[in-house]
Amino acid sequence: MPVGPQAPPPGIQLNVNRGPAFPASEQIDLAHDVRDPRDARGAGNAISPDDAEQAGHVGQGGEAEQEEQPPREACGVFGIYGKDVEAARITYFGLYALQHRGQESAGIAVSDGEAMRFYKAMGLVSQVFNEDILRQLEGSIACGHNRYSTTGGSREENAQPVFADVDPSTSAGGPEGRIFIAHNGNLVNSDSLREGLLADGFVPRTSTDSELIAALVARAPGATWGERVTRVMPRLIGAYSLVMLTKDQLIGARDPLGNRPLCIGKRDHAWVLASESCALDTVGAQFVREIDPGEVVVIDASGVSSYRAPVDTRRHALCLFEFIYLARPDSVIENKLVYETRYAMGRQLAKDYPVEADLVIGVPTTALPAAHGYAAEAGLPYRDGLMSNRYIHRTFIQPDQSMRQAAARLKYNPLPEVLKGKRVVVVDDSIVRGTSQEQIVGMLRRAGAREVHLRICAPPLRHPCFLGVDMATYGELIAHRLTEEEAIRQKVGADSLGYLTLQGAYQAVGLDPKGFCTACFSGDYPVPVQLGFERANPKLRLENPAALDVDKPSSAELPKTETIAAAR
Repeated sequence: MPVGPQAPPPGIQLNVNRGPAFPASEQIDLAHDVRDPRDARGAGNAISPDDAEQAGHVGQGGEAEQEEQPPREACGVFGIYGKDVEAARITYFGLYALQHRGQESAGIAVSDGEAMRFYKAMGLVSQVFNEDILRQLEGSIACGHNRYSTTGGSREENAQPVFADVDPSTSAGGPEGRIFIAHNGNLVNSDSLREGLLADGFVPRTSTDSELIAALVARAPGATWGERVTRVMPRLIGAYSLVMLTKDQLIGARDPLGNRPLCIGKRDHAWVLASESCALDTVGAQFVREIDPGEVVVIDASGVSSYRAPVDTRRHALCLFEFIYLARPDSVIENKLVYETRYAMGRQLAKDYPVEADLVIGVPTTALPAAHGYAAEAGLPYRDGLMSNRYIHRTFIQPDQSMRQAAARLKYNPLPEVLKGKRVVVVDDSIVRGTSQEQIVGMLRRAGAREVHLRICAPPLRHPCFLGVDMATYGELIAHRLTEEEAIRQKVGADSLGYLTLQGAYQAVGLDPKGFCTACFSGDYPVPVQLGFERANPKLRLENPAALDVDKPSSAELPKTETIAAAR
């Protein structure tokens, strides 16, 4: 069955690697006649391996600057180790199930035990890969990645998986060759890590913190890859769920906070690693368990081995926003079905903010479980008052205000026959900039709604996330700029507004509040955060400053005094 367009898409050339000594001139361009319409030579010119190397298209070099693309959601990682399985094809469907976690770029690296191949490009999974490319990604071990940018701009060379090679002349024993890494999360000490690597002769190919992790692992001492990973983890501060591929192993690792999810499953004669359990279901794998904070799992011909990194795991800080927005509702995290937690959030909202109304609607699609919960608790009928265009992506991740406004109008279509003359409760998952809610309220009124009461199943978002969710800067967060809920209500144009409290969110999820990261709501970051406000967008801090439009932040983009104190 075809899984994508049959013409090979532009992207990082599909290459074979048999170790660091394999000469670059012998790299094999398996995806021949790969064309890039953005290339200065114009469409119709096939990109050779040598040209691609210079243009930043190929895996072993190139730092060509690409036009900045819109950031996306929250990265998804996937990996499989099996026997006589089409690892790339299974990884494709695993990434497809995780598409909600990143719509910016996608990539897959594979190994057949001897040669390693990879392909990655900008776009959705179905746009990046097709049957021809998947057939050429031969091997029974693979790792894959869906990206949205949290560190490093949205450019082709920053697509993942990223890799690093062991230098035999400097390695102190242990395995040699190449390691690929797919990373979900964000490091807060990437500046200092990069400085140390640069002083050691490291030459970056990307502007991502993920490449720094790969370089550190490749340079670390250790008799095995697993030992190298455990030695590096104490140096990494922040959030990281990693799926790593070597010539003959699949490795998973999770940061000591457990900030981003990562689980392991079993499928016939294969083991699978994935960001969420929904991806296991899609590829026919059975959920086994979640990877523990601070744990390293190594999968090879001998089976599955587990190691504990020498890191402090006493404080857990699972991202609460996973339950509110990021994760798919059919995923299970910490033994909690995400759908049920969102349903409970809606019920709690109805208890905290009752209102006389005729019906309840939800903003598709993340808030629908909460809307059903609100309706059930309030004893009101639930109706579908907004239809969504599934091909328009989530609006809070678009690059500028004008595009966000256009996307909000394109994304939803109200049903006047349902709404006319009605007092409507509309449930949404969160308010970031307020753009979507202002548009939605206006749509509902134009469709005939007599009253619009907005209910949000998240506390006010007042602080940026530095651990892997690129939602907004301080100046863009409406709840940071307008601290009074009444001011926000007036801005979005609703008749009333109610936010779920942080305590209400804890009760709905049903887990120990001490085990969550709530920094975007409270400003209480689980790790020391170096707040870099010399740029309006701190995710670009590893970019070449000469390649960026660097703006001085406005007063609104700077945190308040109490925010700085809380972050410390």
